[in-house]
Amino acid sequence: MAALAPVAAQAEMVLNRGNGSEPGSLDPQIAEDVPSSHILRDLYEGLVGEEASGKIVPGEAESWKISEDGLTYTFKIRDDAKWTNGDPVTASDFVFAWQRAVDPKTGSEYSFLLAPIKNADDITSGKMEPKELGVKAIDDKTLEVDLAGPTPYFLGLLTHSISYPVNKATVEKFGDQWTRPGNSVTNGAFKLEEWNPQSRIVLSKNDSYWNADSVKLDKVIYYPTESTTAELKRFRAGELDWTYEVPNDQIKWIRDNMNDEFVVSNYLGVYYYGFNMTKPPFDNAKLREAFSLAINRDILMDKIVTAGEVPAYAYVVPGMTGYTPVYADFKDMTQKERNEKAYKLYQEAGYSKDNPVTLEIRYNTNDNHKKIAIAIASMWKSVFGAKVNLVNEEFKVFLETRKAKEKTQVFRAGWIGDYNDPNTFLELWKSDSGLNDTGFADPEFDKLMKEASNEQNSEKRMELLRNAEEIFLKANAVAPIYHYVTKHMIKSYVKGWDADGKGHVNVMDHVRSQYLYIDK
Repeated sequence: MAALAPVAAQAEMVLNRGNGSEPGSLDPQIAEDVPSSHILRDLYEGLVGEEASGKIVPGEAESWKISEDGLTYTFKIRDDAKWTNGDPVTASDFVFAWQRAVDPKTGSEYSFLLAPIKNADDITSGKMEPKELGVKAIDDKTLEVDLAGPTPYFLGLLTHSISYPVNKATVEKFGDQWTRPGNSVTNGAFKLEEWNPQSRIVLSKNDSYWNADSVKLDKVIYYPTESTTAELKRFRAGELDWTYEVPNDQIKWIRDNMNDEFVVSNYLGVYYYGFNMTKPPFDNAKLREAFSLAINRDILMDKIVTAGEVPAYAYVVPGMTGYTPVYADFKDMTQKERNEKAYKLYQEAGYSKDNPVTLEIRYNTNDNHKKIAIAIASMWKSVFGAKVNLVNEEFKVFLETRKAKEKTQVFRAGWIGDYNDPNTFLELWKSDSGLNDTGFADPEFDKLMKEASNEQNSEKRMELLRNAEEIFLKANAVAPIYHYVTKHMIKSYVKGWDADGKGHVNVMDHVRSQYLYIDK
């Protein structure tokens, strides 16, 4: 009698993820693009991790203590934290990685995120040696970090790849080839199995990860797909379970035909128009408020920015962990009421349809920015009779013009937060900020921001930041227009990503594969 065929092993659980362009680097201290970041969050784990909601939780550090003055953080690294080669993860691995990150020779574009650490700025500017960074291994499992000043959002910074540990022996042995399959040694929920440029990157479950029992996927395959149209085709054909993006010109079709797999979520960014407060006519507070009121954000969302972006009535993106949103006081008015109030303020500022203001909207060359500028110019002409000229400039020139504050009157801008904390938005508007292109300067705002930077109680700190945002919004230095969104196609059988129980990805768009699973 023929032998019975063996029972087939249970099928592997594999997630196929679209991932935009080819990742620039899988070196945590060098990587600067979003596609690289998605993969690095699977391959590595920093001192802290993030839940699916974006909430910070212990990672390689099982616990930490913060000194009363907020200047010293002491991290206790897990005894069972291991590299994929079996070596223990030690405090020295973090010291090596962070010194490497701030060393000008490394050439990291994100070294500024470690600026809160003592001596970091002097090291990145070449005035001190990397070994003088305020970080040391007390013993193999204890890392002590000294900060230059209290930084309540410091733990949030540690979710960025710049802060991940790297294996010193591997980096030194393989040089610039250390991130390749076969050479790569990592410490996250997955390990690198294959990297086929422009084709796919295969990660397999890392059984030596301390929390491997909670990881359900056997493999994650990342597909670089620069064409969003091609990516959608692959999703429809069943080749992808998750897309990096969706093509804007297909959104109506997607909503009509595949809406149950279309996921739009708040993203940590704001698109806005800035007013140059240092020169006429926008040194006049009433005029700034009038021009912000007269922007019909709903029309812009319906006709021009159609991907599900959300009209903005706040500067800080709503949905940030622990922060209650602050809104402009006209949020709940109808557009008709806003326009009436706007014209009244316009008259109080000394203008009328018979005596119109003449102004320029300046933007960097881009079709989407141009369409928005044309639409807003038309709104201002309709409500005020204003004479509006459009000026476009190449991006680098545009940034220099904005910074100089000589020619600008109204300019387009956008900001994407670097970490999940209101500070990443509000610090731009301190009077000494190099990115403050409006000339907004308010002593009370600066005072609140300074108090917030020293406040260790998180609720009190958030209240100080809210009060600062209220001052900023009332000044109408900027007109927030919309909050960016993330847009993914996600197969209904992919589970574990839903951050809030309502079908939204977290506001950082940090989707770690360690929480995902396939439920077919």
